Amino acid sequence: MWGLKRLFLRASHRMFRAGFGEGPQLVASVADGDAAHADRVGDHLAMLSSALHAHHEFEDENLWHRLSQRAPACALHVDRMKKQHATMLVHLRELDAALPAWRSGARAGDAIPVQEALTGINAALSAHLPDEEEHIVPVMERVLTQREIDEASVHGRRATPRGKTFAMLGAILAAQPDGGAAWQRKHLPAPVRLVWRTVGRSRYEAGRAALRRGESGSPGEKTRTG
Repeated sequence: MWGLKRLFLRASHRMFRAGFGEGPQLVASVADGDAAHADRVGDHLAMLSSALHAHHEFEDENLWHRLSQRAPACALHVDRMKKQHATMLVHLRELDAALPAWRSGARAGDAIPVQEALTGINAALSAHLPDEEEHIVPVMERVLTQREIDEASVHGRRATPRGKTFAMLGAILAAQPDGGAAWQRKHLPAPVRLVWRTVGRSRYEAGRAALRRGESGSPGEKTRTG
């Protein structure tokens, strides 16, 4: 049980660290006035924002009360998680509000609030994710069922924006130490793995090449996504 729960949560956390972590560089790579590329990068950041919103909404609505009821000694940790989520929400909303103007015109001035929001998000993630992994995950292992953990995965899939399935799946896989091989075996049935290998991976890699095309010396990138 521990392995499956830990695998799911750490996989999600790695994706958020990697995705938002490269955000400032992606924004900086967009030339002033290159609205097409700004829209592409902005769309990617909006996808990550939607995913993190959904991830935290699930925890706020389904996780904290279960932990508080079943493990009262965890109350202080749960209260801290809620406060960290509130801080994160401020920065995510700042990003959501700043993206449209920058995506439409790619003006350098409009990139500033996007970068400021990303700085806030990354700082909040650096505080929240290790804290959650150290103090919440062990309690989840003791008091939650695998089915309750799996509800988070279902919620995340339903919250994925239309047309972003391959991009989101690729981001999760690419963030894993082994390129996502273990995650695929645990979470994807064989037919879905086949679709990924035959269609999804190439689309994801093409999207990544386009996303990173503005970086100096980086016409594309090699990814290890199974």
